[in-house]
Amino acid sequence: MARRLSTGGSACRRLHKGADNDISASAYAVRMRKKDLEIALQGVKGFESPDPALEQYMTPATMAADIVFEAYRAGDVEGMKVVDLGCGTGMLSIACSLAGAGAVIGFDKSEDALRIAEANAESLGAVVDFRLCDVSDVEEGADTIVMNPPFGCQRRGADRPFLEKALELSECVYSIHMAETLGFVEGFCEKRGREIAYYKIYKYEIPHTFAFHTKMSKTVDVAVVNIR
Repeated sequence: MARRLSTGGSACRRLHKGADNDISASAYAVRMRKKDLEIALQGVKGFESPDPALEQYMTPATMAADIVFEAYRAGDVEGMKVVDLGCGTGMLSIACSLAGAGAVIGFDKSEDALRIAEANAESLGAVVDFRLCDVSDVEEGADTIVMNPPFGCQRRGADRPFLEKALELSECVYSIHMAETLGFVEGFCEKRGREIAYYKIYKYEIPHTFAFHTKMSKTVDVAVVNIR
């Protein structure tokens, strides 16, 4: 039996008050090839002053386009209500809007990140409702959740609240994790009666962003999982 979706979150607020994001995807989304989506996402600007405690690394446009296009092909985006937990400057949220989602809501605890996200969405013609909110306070159910949570490099287990909330609010989750933690994520899901339907490994280049980075860039393996 399908779970009834919750509808709100009193501890969360929109950056700017406006109409609910319930516009039909057909009113603003243009069907596009994955390459077109990737090219559009190259225009998404990143963090101006990234916070190391929040592990604010932008999802690469190529990876975001691939994730969202696969979700689109699986029927998990077009016309659907999509929530992006820890949306940052809006990469995944905007990708879902451009791919034809019926409604997209992006949550983040950083007001600076959301300010950039709103500018990004406006410049690319995406319709996204960005809300200032800690992930623990999100109560907005969704058909599909997309997220690139903290990897836990600075604070062990930082991705767990995101996983807990995502599994609480949706039957379909697309999430990015360090590949070496794939076994943990699988076990985490199984204990909650869920499973990883599939996963894909990507090379993720982390640029020199913070003072503690000793190299110009570092490439790590990450796993994008689809949890059902």
